[in-house]
Amino acid sequence: MTIQDKIFRPDGWSATARLGLVVPHADVGPEAECAALGGTQISVHGARINFSAMRAGGEMDPKIPHDPVESFTQPPYIDDIAASLCESPLTALGLAFTSSAYKHGPEGERALVERLRPRLRGIPVVTTCLAAETALRSLGIKRLAIVNPAWFDEDLDALGARYFEAAGFDVVHHAPCGLKSGQKYVSPPALYDWIKTTVAPSGADAVFVGGNGQRAIGVIDAVESQLGLKMLTANQVLFWGALQAAGVQPSFEGYGTLFSKNVTPV
Repeated sequence: MTIQDKIFRPDGWSATARLGLVVPHADVGPEAECAALGGTQISVHGARINFSAMRAGGEMDPKIPHDPVESFTQPPYIDDIAASLCESPLTALGLAFTSSAYKHGPEGERALVERLRPRLRGIPVVTTCLAAETALRSLGIKRLAIVNPAWFDEDLDALGARYFEAAGFDVVHHAPCGLKSGQKYVSPPALYDWIKTTVAPSGADAVFVGGNGQRAIGVIDAVESQLGLKMLTANQVLFWGALQAAGVQPSFEGYGTLFSKNVTPV
């Protein structure tokens, strides 16, 4: 250990990679969870875009309206914000929202990526649901259960099932989570109990917890070790997929089989 190692403290500049996130303006969940995943290895840098389904303080209606979900990824706002964020020296960019993908489906997600790519200086861009597709295939998942946030209504939840069916998966269970609607009401014990009682009996190979604003990564290890289900979450797959797209292969313990060293995109 050198004298510099002894007297200077970590300052965040020595991160292995820098992950940019585009997030709804009143949502802190994606940045919080990706920062927890990255620790001192990966720094997280967010840019915010107005999402009229949310209000100051992260408040939402018990069921979010569909119009702002559908318009959220339309140009020019998200294009300009993504381009601005990519002026920073990022390693990869992640688009941290799930519901809009449910509205326009897998081909709409791919079209969004192709539309943004020319403005991002060659920085790889990944969306949540495209990353989820890749992660599920990499783990060999066939039978999938989906747990969506309580603030998704039945129609939006059904669109989520249709999304993953169109991507080639057998959706054996899907429903909004049966917790009180609102980010502050989601806790790891409550989410774990819901998955244990409602999802585990479905016969699924894996559960995907949708919604980047849904608190979920702290439950992954417990679900996999105690319930025998593979578990994926919106922010976990986005973090993994963005770094994989940039050629960075993170290996973190405690956040699921997805981060095993032998898991690579297929």
